[in-house]
Amino acid sequence: MSDTNTVSDRAQQIVDEFSLFDDWMNRYQYLIELGDDIPLLEEDQKSDDNYVHGCQSDVWIHSELNENDEVLHFRGDSNAKITKGLAALIIRVLDEQPPEAVADADFGFLDDIGLHDHLSSQRNNGLKAMIEAVQERAKAGPQET
Repeated sequence: MSDTNTVSDRAQQIVDEFSLFDDWMNRYQYLIELGDDIPLLEEDQKSDDNYVHGCQSDVWIHSELNENDEVLHFRGDSNAKITKGLAALIIRVLDEQPPEAVADADFGFLDDIGLHDHLSSQRNNGLKAMIEAVQERAKAGPQET
């Protein structure tokens, strides 16, 4: 999914990309574009197991462990464009990473791009819920979904 290998490399790449935009209207538009590009879920994957509770919008993030290379693969969807973009940021940083890297990932880059300061409290809570959900799944190990 990304040209870089580590969580921190991917996070820095996102920081660099967001720094190209002078104002938050352009950053929101870019966030929406990122959401349009994420690997989508099949309808049957929009299940209770993949549903992220704590978001104002409906959001699902599916994780699957590839046993051949022991990395997690993520797909997601949301009924809200900005929320889908937030899911895209998480997926972009964590996709194709080992479970340990996902569980221990640092999301400080979200502060570096100023995202927390420019989201409503409901969207910040939803973002936190998405991060917690994927990290808890990584800690729990493979699941049948």
